[in-house]
Amino acid sequence: MAHSRVDLQTLLKTLCDNVYFQPPPSVQMSFPAIVYRRSDIKTEFADNSPYKNKKRYQVTVIDKNPDSDVPDKVLALPSCSYNRFFTAEGLNHDVYDLFF
Repeated sequence: MAHSRVDLQTLLKTLCDNVYFQPPPSVQMSFPAIVYRRSDIKTEFADNSPYKNKKRYQVTVIDKNPDSDVPDKVLALPSCSYNRFFTAEGLNHDVYDLFF
């Protein structure tokens, strides 16, 4: 059964209160936060025809606390892999790829 983006939003809200889908720059975020966006679609083919599509999302955990437990919660999700870490404006960013 295919999941919707709203299902993903609901799931991520169980990990962190502040979840944002593709927020515009004008949004004032609260931290810790999860920001996510669709980044790709994996298509599987049979007889040269697509039969299965799986959406990939880039999920970023943003937190002032470098020892936050939210990144570990995201990494524990099925079909999730770690992508990278960076800091910006005094905030820690853990980036994941999640097929959902």
